[in-house]
Amino acid sequence: MYEIIELSYEILIKKLGHGSLKALNEASFQLEFGHILKTLGNLYEFDLEDKFYLEFETPFKLKEDSFKSKTKKARIDLFIRYQSNGEEVKAAIELKFFKKSNHREPNNRYDVFQDLKNLEDYKDNDIDICYFILATDHKHYCYQDTYSDDTADFDFRHQKEYQAGKILKYSTTKPYGEELSLKNNYKFEWTTIKNLNFLKLKI
Repeated sequence: MYEIIELSYEILIKKLGHGSLKALNEASFQLEFGHILKTLGNLYEFDLEDKFYLEFETPFKLKEDSFKSKTKKARIDLFIRYQSNGEEVKAAIELKFFKKSNHREPNNRYDVFQDLKNLEDYKDNDIDICYFILATDHKHYCYQDTYSDDTADFDFRHQKEYQAGKILKYSTTKPYGEELSLKNNYKFEWTTIKNLNFLKLKI
């Protein structure tokens, strides 16, 4: 499963970066990635019993309330099941696609950490592999010099790191969201291909 996702990601970003694929919004980004995953995943069905399944926007029931929805109901952007040798592996992928022309700042940065928290929760709910993937044409998210003090906690610029347990707080007069913290350490490594920038995190 790791091999399928990693190789599909490399194909996706090279095709998007060099222009042989186009993604105009998050929905088309999800569709293009899903198509590559499905194509490659089917090629990994070597035995007659091997099966690769991919679903979009899949409802998923959690054991406890989600930080985001405050319910036990979640919706996963891309949900994958791969069956081989009598075993099944499940994967969840959350995607973001930020356009410079739709500059929801700093709320987009908060949403990234909220997705990471959701993915950590999925791993506690019997999903084996979780990924977060972000694409953007706006260098503000990856190479900006500084952010305002009020929202500086939500920082995933190139080479920055997050330490597990650190509380992230939106310190504006009217906070966009409540404070949060993550269970894992993260180091943010961006890949830039021409006018597009990509971030991939394995949870």
